[in-house]
Amino acid sequence: MAKKITENIIIKTAGDLVNTREQTRAGFIAMALEKNYIAVPYIEEAKALKSLANQVKKPKDILKVRDLSIGLLTASGLSDKALNYLTEEDKILAIKGLIEEFLEPAGTNFIDELVYRYLLIKGDALGGKARNLAGSLGERKFLRSFLSVLNIAGIKYQWKDSDTKSWLDKPKNDNGIEKRIKALYWKKGKTDRLLVMNINVPLVSKNVDLSILNGEPGDFKVGKQSIIYIHDKYMALGELKGGIDPAGADEHWKTANSALNRIKNSFAKEKLKPQTFFIGAAIESSIATEIFKHLQSGTMNNAANLTDDDQLIAICNWIINL
Repeated sequence: MAKKITENIIIKTAGDLVNTREQTRAGFIAMALEKNYIAVPYIEEAKALKSLANQVKKPKDILKVRDLSIGLLTASGLSDKALNYLTEEDKILAIKGLIEEFLEPAGTNFIDELVYRYLLIKGDALGGKARNLAGSLGERKFLRSFLSVLNIAGIKYQWKDSDTKSWLDKPKNDNGIEKRIKALYWKKGKTDRLLVMNINVPLVSKNVDLSILNGEPGDFKVGKQSIIYIHDKYMALGELKGGIDPAGADEHWKTANSALNRIKNSFAKEKLKPQTFFIGAAIESSIATEIFKHLQSGTMNNAANLTDDDQLIAICNWIINL
């Protein structure tokens, strides 16, 4: 028989999962602030472009300033990827087109025109980063809460740096490490646990956002000797959706639910039943009702609204104590 909703879950009704207006508003503001933060390098580059361009008096003379070459190519509409396919002659031709078609017609305001066009093209790159922003912010919020629960409980941990690929001990100051965590290890009593972010689970043949395994850092190796290939080491698997826009809530849940069903079916073929859970930043009423039914029937073991601190802490504590 499926394991039904337990006392470990603080969700008592479907309505508990639904975002309040304040939570949605706070999520949008957090996204806006983060977009402004990642835009800072582009703004500073535009300032540098304007300062260097001020050395010339006429648009045609701008070609003589070698330090402006990349900035001019960007303002011409060329991406970094496109530059790999162009010769030096091609690049000069593109810049001349920028000068003749846009900078010269701007008259004495040609430098402002240059900066505007540079920022316009860079805005596309910013948009690309922004599209991945919700997921990144969601992961960071989850990990920050997870580390907080470990710290409050006095549980030592190790973490795998996504940049260096090294396992590191808990630092004295762990501020900001949630941006670089690929995996976490902790020991409670005699149990060893690994939390691994965004791995392709071999048995499922798909990426899973959060995987909790019974193992140690040395077990998380490269290649087929890794613990991720040992099916019965999986304790729980979960989906994390950080998008805050209510308009996308239904699609996020459908994607997550499909992934969780695929996980359950894949492990069931091996006669295994790891626990499953869902964490979402945008949960509307109809979705909440469906999630709650899954919890009540035991087809899903836990859930939380990412924007609700109590629910997020509760599910982190649940994971730590699996």
